[in-house]
Amino acid sequence: MDLVSEQSEKQVVSREEADAIYNQPFMDLLFQAHTVHRTNFDPNQVQRSKLLSIKTGGCAEDCAYCSQSARNGSTLSASKLMEVEKVLSEARKAKESGASRYCMGAAWRSPKDRDMEVLEAMVQGVKDMGMETCMTLGMLEDDQVHRLKSAGLDYYNHNIDTSERYYSEIITTRTFADRISTLNRVREAGIKVCAGGIVGMGEQQMDRVDMLLSLASLDEHPDSVPINMLIPIENTPMADVQKLDPIEFVRTIALARILMPRSHVRLSAGRTDMSDELQAMCFFAGANSIFVGDTLLTADNPGEDKDALLFDKLGISAMALGCDGKK
Repeated sequence: MDLVSEQSEKQVVSREEADAIYNQPFMDLLFQAHTVHRTNFDPNQVQRSKLLSIKTGGCAEDCAYCSQSARNGSTLSASKLMEVEKVLSEARKAKESGASRYCMGAAWRSPKDRDMEVLEAMVQGVKDMGMETCMTLGMLEDDQVHRLKSAGLDYYNHNIDTSERYYSEIITTRTFADRISTLNRVREAGIKVCAGGIVGMGEQQMDRVDMLLSLASLDEHPDSVPINMLIPIENTPMADVQKLDPIEFVRTIALARILMPRSHVRLSAGRTDMSDELQAMCFFAGANSIFVGDTLLTADNPGEDKDALLFDKLGISAMALGCDGKK
């Protein structure tokens, strides 16, 4: 099925075409996705990023999946913004362990102006180490975006989480349009966009397709597209959501690769519950980025030793600093 060109140019794909791609026989879908992936990337290289929570808990948003919300029943305690040198110390460790991108996340609806100087110092410090810099801080105003850009921020993460149709079932404190507005503001300032979503939140198949179509329909494809498997958190509204079938997860990864051929598709949260075989299938379907380390913000993540063993077993190498793996 050749509904999407394997070339790097941005393609316009209809909902009907995307549905047909997603629902084609699984082996055909894997073949198409891997062909697109191999055309645009070295299939045996995976980007390694490290994510640090620089301010945990107490968030004013009511995201139903999140342990850091102060409104959804989670019992996680709030912390203050970390000191700059502590963040930079953790960044040095990440670089030594082979991470090429350092991501810093704060549990905020949006940052306060009083926090901007500290955030800028974090970005500048990580940038000086030769690593790519990424932050996720919630919604941003124009002035904040330009300050982060001037400090050297390479990427801004702001996930759209799910489809526009299903969005209000997950979050009510901000709208889907708010998310898109922030992404556009970041891109227009010249910062690369990192935007993806979460699957396994009780959504329908059409919501997974629509989420990816929304990302693929942005003026420019996101440079990074994190695909997260829901990690059910005790005391949150999604603590007992039925687990998504793994094949559906792989189909989501494959569609992301086909719709956004030149984007890094990141296999993100949920890897601790994934077998080596499932992760390998995701890499074959086009995932070529992971988070390393024992913790993903507040959730567990496979340790670096386990990832090293998996990479060795699969003959995968980590992308070096300054290398994006693209052909």
